Amino acid sequence: MGERHASRRARRAKEFEAFVAGAAGRLLHAATLLTAEAPDDNPRARRLLALALAHTYAGWDRLRGEDPYDRARQYLAARFAHGAWRPHGFGRSARRAPGALAALGPQERLVLVLRLYEGVAEEQVAALLGLPTERVHTVCDRATATLLHPPRGPAPAPVRGAKAVAS
Repeated sequence: MGERHASRRARRAKEFEAFVAGAAGRLLHAATLLTAEAPDDNPRARRLLALALAHTYAGWDRLRGEDPYDRARQYLAARFAHGAWRPHGFGRSARRAPGALAALGPQERLVLVLRLYEGVAEEQVAALLGLPTERVHTVCDRATATLLHPPRGPAPAPVRGAKAVAS
């Protein structure tokens, strides 16, 4: 009986290692987009990834044909959403990242990453976040518009004392 358990644990560990080897990079990239951190300085994204992988490993034997990537992505998104609106949660960063997604709020980043980067259907995103499908559609449209047409900064101040050039 002990050998059977040891064999099962070894097989489980190998399966999970193979999953991590194939999925961790993409999950880390998604987490980095969510947290709006720089790719080379992303401690919040790495923490999100670690939590998602730990949760997936804990439920590995109960997957029963379910895609482990979907499970990990769902947990990653839910954990981000839960922590994003807290003072020091995953969605807020003391330093602003240079990327375009830093201009978006946490909910907009979450919807945009799930819809456009991960290709999750609107209905699935709505169910995951507990929002109406129409709201997910609106948030995604607004976030996309913000990225495509970023708000302009203030107009430069006029130079005082400069003479007008006559032509």
